[in-house]
Amino acid sequence: MKRPLIAGLALALAATALPGTVEAAPQRAAKATALPPITIYHLEGRRSERIVWLMEELGLPYELEFKPADMAATSAALRGINPAMPVFPTVKYGDQVLVESGAIIDTIVNRHAPGRLTPPLNSPDYPYHLMWMHYAEGSLASRAIADYRVWMIKPPTERSRLVDSEQVVQFAEDYLAKHPWFGGAEFSTADIMMLFPLNFAMQLNIVDKDQFPNVNAWRTRIEARPAYKRMLAKARPRGMVGNLPALPRHAPAGPRASTPVR
Repeated sequence: MKRPLIAGLALALAATALPGTVEAAPQRAAKATALPPITIYHLEGRRSERIVWLMEELGLPYELEFKPADMAATSAALRGINPAMPVFPTVKYGDQVLVESGAIIDTIVNRHAPGRLTPPLNSPDYPYHLMWMHYAEGSLASRAIADYRVWMIKPPTERSRLVDSEQVVQFAEDYLAKHPWFGGAEFSTADIMMLFPLNFAMQLNIVDKDQFPNVNAWRTRIEARPAYKRMLAKARPRGMVGNLPALPRHAPAGPRASTPVR
């Protein structure tokens, strides 16, 4: 009498066994849930452009809240909705107020566009996609912004012997020598995340943009995307606001440490 129960338990365990021991169960596509009202609080040239761009790529509805070319009025409107953390992007997601562009992107895609702009979970590209999603802010933006602030105070005579903004851009350059997109074979949200810090590093002269032909070719492909062009038309109708001054020159590269330091 116990054999059917034991057999059923064995089948259940087999279905969850490691790949290579038994055939794994097929991956099921998640169902999209209904999108709540989305309002993006935005300022020209800031990370909030990522969310506008995402919604344009996905063809999802949203409201864009900003006063074109009026930083003071736009910032005042933001403080009205998010006084504790008045940063761009702030997104009204239904009744919730969210910050952090990477988290907002993942929430929208995973809930409302599963399987889009993300490599399949079991594909070789997925770890790269996830790595660049986090690298954009964790390694690239953090170092580029730190270098910019320090160099505005006192320009260095040589670059850091540890990992600095030039080296983190070079890591991206080397990857793009072998892959067309930061998501691997296809455009993904990792590309949306990576554009802001790469533009920041190049346009503000933190790195010499001429040293990175693969990054420049990738940027050209990005700028040709219809959804990116729609984002620019909606999010920068009068150009940039409050541009930071570019650094006057690049520090020359010095000898690197033998062991990279995060």
